[in-house]
Amino acid sequence: MTKYLAAALLTTALFTCTASAQTATNKTTDSAVSAHKEGEWRASKLVGVDVYNEANEKIGDINEIILDKSGKAANVILGVGGFLGMGEHYVAVAYDKLKWVNEPVRTSTTAPATDKPTVGVNNAGAATGEVNRSNRPVRAANENWYPDHVVYNATKDQLKAMPQFKY
Repeated sequence: MTKYLAAALLTTALFTCTASAQTATNKTTDSAVSAHKEGEWRASKLVGVDVYNEANEKIGDINEIILDKSGKAANVILGVGGFLGMGEHYVAVAYDKLKWVNEPVRTSTTAPATDKPTVGVNNAGAATGEVNRSNRPVRAANENWYPDHVVYNATKDQLKAMPQFKY
């Protein structure tokens, strides 16, 4: 009788462990994501993306992304002006007001045939520090971890006139 009781307890214990292991595995696989999906971007790669206006003039870059409590992107903080990170004016722009573009910026002038980015030059012949990325290759669809640039319908002066965003 003791043998039967021990066998029954052992069998019950084995079924209980198996059932709980399957339940735990199913819970983690239901909520886990295993790969990057089309149309998703890494937030860490969005910081630093250049922002242009409708006239293809660089007006700033992305400094930060502000999320609401649900995790949805609410605002994007743009850095306007400044030099080497000093004196930049930060403004908050609604995320849905930005147009995200995967193709390189189109310019009216042709870029030199080189793999290296070229530096812009102003009317006086001095380097502006802005990099011309129009000659960089287009990424394959499976490499789109972030967009090439952003378009926002404003000028640099209009952005500088907006209230400064305070962290």
